[in-house]
Amino acid sequence: MDASKQGDRTQGEARTTVERISDRELVITGTVNGRACIVFEAWSKPELFQRWWAPKSCGVTLISFEADVRTGGSYRLVMGHPASEQPMAFFGRYIDVTPNSRLVWTNDEGGEGGAVSTVIFQEKDGATRIVVRELYPSKEALDDAMASGSTSGWGAQLEQLDDLVGVLDANV
Repeated sequence: MDASKQGDRTQGEARTTVERISDRELVITGTVNGRACIVFEAWSKPELFQRWWAPKSCGVTLISFEADVRTGGSYRLVMGHPASEQPMAFFGRYIDVTPNSRLVWTNDEGGEGGAVSTVIFQEKDGATRIVVRELYPSKEALDDAMASGSTSGWGAQLEQLDDLVGVLDANV
């Protein structure tokens, strides 16, 4: 399989890797300096999620985020971009929520053929390794996502998450 890789580097170290591991799957791996309970909180509390999710470097703004983060719950995310006349809505449901270790959700805005995203949180020595697996319904769906640039902001997002977790962890 021809895998494409992308890495964002901070101070000479690979911070985030984005790798296409098959026709339909993208895997993002990064490490955040903070305990898994704090990192999970930043993913699962809407007021925290809104502070880091939209990559500032892409000019995207997070207009709103509503979420009921529990197995069977749902979410709705609305984002804006200067190049788009209308805000973009993303929504779906949580398939599996295991506090401090795992989140799985659907991406239903594309109809029944949306991707399923899985995030695993693995804590070691006060840092949390994050592995995001995005499984698309077809090769074409992943090709389209990559071509649109929607998969390119992960490095910036995880850097923003790391900054937020540092602030949150210092206040605990």
